[in-house]
Amino acid sequence: MARRSITGGVTPAGTDRIQFDLRISGRRLRPTLPWAPTEENLQRAREHRRMLKARVLAGTFRLAEEFPDYVRRHTKELPLALIFCDEVFDAFLAHEKARVVRGDLAPSTLDSHRQILDHTWRPALGGRPLLSVRYSQLQRIADSQAWTKKTYNNAISALRRAFAFGFKDHPEGRDPAAMLRGARIGKKDRPHLDPFSVQDAEGLIVALRRDWGAAQSNYDAFRFFTGLRPSEQIALLVSDYDRANGVLSITKARVGGVERDVTKNGEWTGASSSVHARSRFWSHMSTLALSDVPPVTLFEVRSGS
Repeated sequence: MARRSITGGVTPAGTDRIQFDLRISGRRLRPTLPWAPTEENLQRAREHRRMLKARVLAGTFRLAEEFPDYVRRHTKELPLALIFCDEVFDAFLAHEKARVVRGDLAPSTLDSHRQILDHTWRPALGGRPLLSVRYSQLQRIADSQAWTKKTYNNAISALRRAFAFGFKDHPEGRDPAAMLRGARIGKKDRPHLDPFSVQDAEGLIVALRRDWGAAQSNYDAFRFFTGLRPSEQIALLVSDYDRANGVLSITKARVGGVERDVTKNGEWTGASSSVHARSRFWSHMSTLALSDVPPVTLFEVRSGS
């Protein structure tokens, strides 16, 4: 016959906390709550513990909601059965936000991952323990979406990254997202290139000049005839242009109001060979667009530039 606990599974922990004795997934956990261990609070804690045990049996218990301080201190020690997908997604996005702050990740990548997780995966998986998620469930969710191949691959990639992050603390677990495979992108799936003709470009530039003035039309004409991306053009400084040699140094981009010292091509500042290779295609039309108005119309002037 098993020995009955005379404490009801709760005991004082110092003068200002009460400790709960819980066994979940074969692991003994002893989290605490900031309740003074009076007789009234100890009785309240016993009733609370009975309610927690019922939620454990029902599969609705969330350790992070009941004992957030304990989870923060013992994350690596917790069994996978107590880690929910919502918590993994939140931790993954917090990690990516830190990478953005130190310049290790593009803000647009963080925004994309947050949107994908919040709109597709979190509604379906957020309330489930990480360990309970199966590969077949993930594949069903993905297959139920009316996505193009590219969108499908982006959604799968975001989930794989988040799950891989969550399972790093628990290498003994098997990551079901790692088994998801992206759609094959063949030549027929790539968009057909349909560039503007010179006549098309000139017509648009004339209309821009008529409707918006010379500054705007020259700004767009410059991009037409240099092939710059909008994010690259808006980040240009006066010092980036060598008028004497007709060379424009394209070494940065501004995305979402944040300036990055790398372009979409991955050309870091100082990679002069790739930058200058693009600059050799400087055309007569782009020179006209640049010379038609003062440089400050196209380039930002900063102190020290």
